[in-house]
Amino acid sequence: MRRGPVALVIADLLEAAPFIKGLKLKKAAFGPFTVYKGKGLALVISGIGKSNAAMATAWACTALSPRLLLNLGAAGSTDGKFQPGDCLQVALAVEPERTHFRNGAPYEHRPATLKGFRCAVTATMDRAVLSGRDRKALARMASLVEMECAAFIQACRKFDRRCYAFKLVTDSPGHTSGADIVRNIKRYRDGFFSFFSSKILPKL
Repeated sequence: MRRGPVALVIADLLEAAPFIKGLKLKKAAFGPFTVYKGKGLALVISGIGKSNAAMATAWACTALSPRLLLNLGAAGSTDGKFQPGDCLQVALAVEPERTHFRNGAPYEHRPATLKGFRCAVTATMDRAVLSGRDRKALARMASLVEMECAAFIQACRKFDRRCYAFKLVTDSPGHTSGADIVRNIKRYRDGFFSFFSSKILPKL
């Protein structure tokens, strides 16, 4: 078994702030990505979007030699099944904008999963999805939508690293502005960290 740290890949500081404070992580001065480190843990700020997530995860796999990785962050509800504040494990990430040449089906990526958590399928997009119409179109294949998870999983698989993904629901079909998302991240992020520290971390 690999003896490296558990690496947390989070898109931005807004989402990561409670983890840095609660886990008493200290900023590490090296590498192309901002990294915070503590006992047995490393938190990488990837930046928003699939390209950033893929690069940060690939870098983490090589530079940090983690024993496993987690992608943590915000996601929107496509169909209203899940509400802001819900904490969910990703069982499958699909890429609606990237499809197989032969059959047109979206690429799919499966992380490892832990027992005892509510699971969801997420659609990973290259753009923010806010309108009710766009959410409804995605709801046929996924209950969540966000911008990093599929790329994170793909990079972990490429480097043969065990990975998990958990998402905080920050917006639903009734939320149609970026301001709504930022406000709800601030409102629910401490609860997401509490969920991580009390429910997820003891199982890793």
